[in-house]
Amino acid sequence: MRPSPVVSAIGTAALAFGLALTTSPAALAATGPLPQSPTPDEAEATTMVEALQRDLGLSPSQADELLEAQAESFEIDEAATAAAADSYGGSIFDTDSLTLTVLVTDASAVEAVEAAGAEAKVVSHGMEGLEEIVADLNAADAQPGVVGWYPDIHSDTVVLEVLEGSGADVDALLADAGVDTADVKVESTTEQPELYADIIGGLAYTMGGRCSVGFAATNSSGQPGFVTAGHCGTVGTPVSIGNGQGVFERSVFPGNDSAFVRGTSNFTLTNLVSRYNTGGHATVSGSSQAAIGSQICRSGSTTGWHCGTVQARGQTVSYPQGTVQNLTRTNVCAEPGDSGGSFISGSQAQGVTSGGSGNCSFGGTTYYQEVNPMLSSWGLTLRT
Repeated sequence: MRPSPVVSAIGTAALAFGLALTTSPAALAATGPLPQSPTPDEAEATTMVEALQRDLGLSPSQADELLEAQAESFEIDEAATAAAADSYGGSIFDTDSLTLTVLVTDASAVEAVEAAGAEAKVVSHGMEGLEEIVADLNAADAQPGVVGWYPDIHSDTVVLEVLEGSGADVDALLADAGVDTADVKVESTTEQPELYADIIGGLAYTMGGRCSVGFAATNSSGQPGFVTAGHCGTVGTPVSIGNGQGVFERSVFPGNDSAFVRGTSNFTLTNLVSRYNTGGHATVSGSSQAAIGSQICRSGSTTGWHCGTVQARGQTVSYPQGTVQNLTRTNVCAEPGDSGGSFISGSQAQGVTSGGSGNCSFGGTTYYQEVNPMLSSWGLTLRT
């Protein structure tokens, strides 16, 4: 029986790299592909102006104007807050009109606020009153389907977020809290909040840079963790994911591109893979290998959820950092930071993102390391 690729790579990684130097570059697909780096994209915005252009679609002059108006509003807000005194109810800066509005709970304070340079609006509750309503809700019994609430000074109400289709009993919550229905605005949501330490495929983790979770699994001792790419960290590298901590217990690169991160605190395993932009999660029920030509999807913390086709297996890829064997080739796009993220077909886990070429603007080729050799070689159990 041939040894598992992961096991053999531990003893032969140096040999594999040496062979790559003497083998035909075409056979190793030596040009183009690069490992998905855990470091930030070179195009990352480095100044506030650049970030506003990227994230809000502003021109350089619009970004400058916004920052100048916002800086000016700080001084106006301080003066207007003092002028409002005990009737102060909160401040709102409008990024479209570049105006500052100070809320007051007493109409007699309007003139003083406007004299300080801000617009004034009379409200019933203001921030302090809304926080009292929030406190009442916090003391009530939780209702299934009600995922949260927050003070919204724009509408002078507390917004209750209710999971769509849950049938949540909002009236029971309000009655228990002693809150008037007129003081609450109910909004439907499809998003269920979750702790980021829950191990979900595709979510980001950091280890000096950033990579993505592959699949939740336990080691041979039953300890929780997840599989990911080996180039993301060496054995002993500490990991943070939300409010959870872990450490690379296994890692192979080059030769293979495989790793297992063991949780050291606050790891809660799930059998889920995030679908990011399309919403919800894919469920992992096994790891049966998809045939070449099958549709496959990838989840990663940089570009989210993207799908394509399994094109080939057993590909050797010569990265500048080292050669990796037995990769599976796909036409799914990926970008730096997606490394280690989940490849899944239907409900079957397939592998973790290794590297590729191109990006999610114009497409490209991405390779993944099969998950089953990791499971069998290291005695891991996939969470299903």
